Order: sequence, then structure tokens, then C-alpha cells
Amino acid sequence: MPKALCLISLVASILILVLFLADAVMGLIGMHEVAPLRSASMLMDFTFIVIGGIMIYLSWTTYREQR
Repeated sequence: MPKALCLISLVASILILVLFLADAVMGLIGMHEVAPLRSASMLMDFTFIVIGGIMIYLSWTTYREQR
């Protein structure tokens, strides 16, 4: 069960990272209309990108420890 929770957390973290990274990139290149979150706040985008990366790292290291 703990391995499954680590993998679920890893997938959720990757989705968060991809969503906010796409929003930030589309906002920076001027495609505000098609951005997933309409590039509401760049600060929010970059904060969640960093948090998503940290969560990916923590999930992956915890999964590796359980082998």
C-alpha cells in the first residue's frame, strides 16, 4: 500500500507541474487565451512549479526507499 500511495503522489505532482508549467509558458509567449488557467498569476505559476518539483523529488525518494 505505501508504494501505491507514493506512485499516486508522484503522478499528482507531475500533473501539477505540467499544468502550471504549460500555463506559465503560454502566458510568457502571449497565448493567454489558450493557457489552461488563462495565466492569471505568474507568481502562482512559478510557485506551483517549484512545489511540484519538490513533491516529485520527495515522492520518488520515498518510493525508492521502500524497495
